[in-house]
Amino acid sequence: MTDGIEGLLIETHNWGKTVALWQGLGYVLEFETDHHSGQLRHPRGGPFLFIAERPSTQALQIVPMVAVSDPATFTPPHAATIVRPFERQHWPVLEMLLGDPDGRSISVQAPAPSEAPHG
Repeated sequence: MTDGIEGLLIETHNWGKTVALWQGLGYVLEFETDHHSGQLRHPRGGPFLFIAERPSTQALQIVPMVAVSDPATFTPPHAATIVRPFERQHWPVLEMLLGDPDGRSISVQAPAPSEAPHG
């Protein structure tokens, strides 16, 4: 079981124009990375949008991100293909990638466990 869609990864070939479009629809930029990506959220709630610029040669995707509280208790649906099991990402989550029956990606994200203090 999941906690539902918490966000959408929206890939783009033009970071600035795509962010401007979503800001025109009422979304507010929460943060921007130094590599043409960042997160927007609507003041009235709903899933956040993570916009990421990709090279013009790359096909673009929109990937729903569903939340789970405990990756150890998550069982993927039988209709899904496990593309990649849970692994730590550079942002503070563990992520599993699933493929739906049509080959689209679904990101399943769980909080990354805290690292033990050094020393």
